[in-house]
Amino acid sequence: MSDEASLELVVLGAGPAYTDRVGATGAAYLLRHPDGDLLLDLGQGSFPRLAAELPPTDLDAILVTHLHPDHFVDLVPLRHYLRWHLSPPGRVRVLGPRSLADRLDGLHAEPGFSAAALDIEDIGLGGRTIGPFAVRTGLVTHTDESYGIRVSVGGGSGLVYSGDCGRAEDLDPLIRAGDVLLVEVSFGPGPVPADAAHLAGPEVGRLADRTGVGSVLLTHLLMAQDREATLASVRATFDGPARFVDPGDRITIPTV
Repeated sequence: MSDEASLELVVLGAGPAYTDRVGATGAAYLLRHPDGDLLLDLGQGSFPRLAAELPPTDLDAILVTHLHPDHFVDLVPLRHYLRWHLSPPGRVRVLGPRSLADRLDGLHAEPGFSAAALDIEDIGLGGRTIGPFAVRTGLVTHTDESYGIRVSVGGGSGLVYSGDCGRAEDLDPLIRAGDVLLVEVSFGPGPVPADAAHLAGPEVGRLADRTGVGSVLLTHLLMAQDREATLASVRATFDGPARFVDPGDRITIPTV
């Protein structure tokens, strides 16, 4: 990336909690800038793609949206890599929900498991600067503590990532006109079951239309859902660019 203002999204994983699609690893979205690198989530199976893309210790931080394994569980192989592969051991900053460290420690029944290599802190609400990135978070309807995240550089347009979200309106405050919306669409063209806090295409299309986003990137589609029908349901109310993302995709995010 030669342009100093460039922001690149590298899709490391884009799968849901379960899938029969080979290679559809859990959520992991790397934002690359000449002055830093930021990772959004690190779901199951996505650590190898992260390690192949850059040394994990080069990350400014990892932001975890919520405590479902398809969004954070590959912090375990990352921890092992930092602790046992590197000499001296390395460390990575991680921001996530309040009980993230306890969840990782409890998984191994080992107090201090995560602290051996991960500097974990509460992600909280509001804005902060991480390296070259301006980061803003907002609560979304999913688990007791789930976040949507907006990332930008230089004060211009940016990327808004939904995490998992059961109410599209929760994302409205994070979005500025012209942003790229990276959004889950678990239940395809819909409907969403009453007890599932996720989105479907019609809600995404209406969200994109009313907030004036520049484009829509769809992800986290459940294995029984059809991509073309899902895209059609988004495009029924949003006439801008819309597409699915897959591991290996590299997408330029406008920053002006």
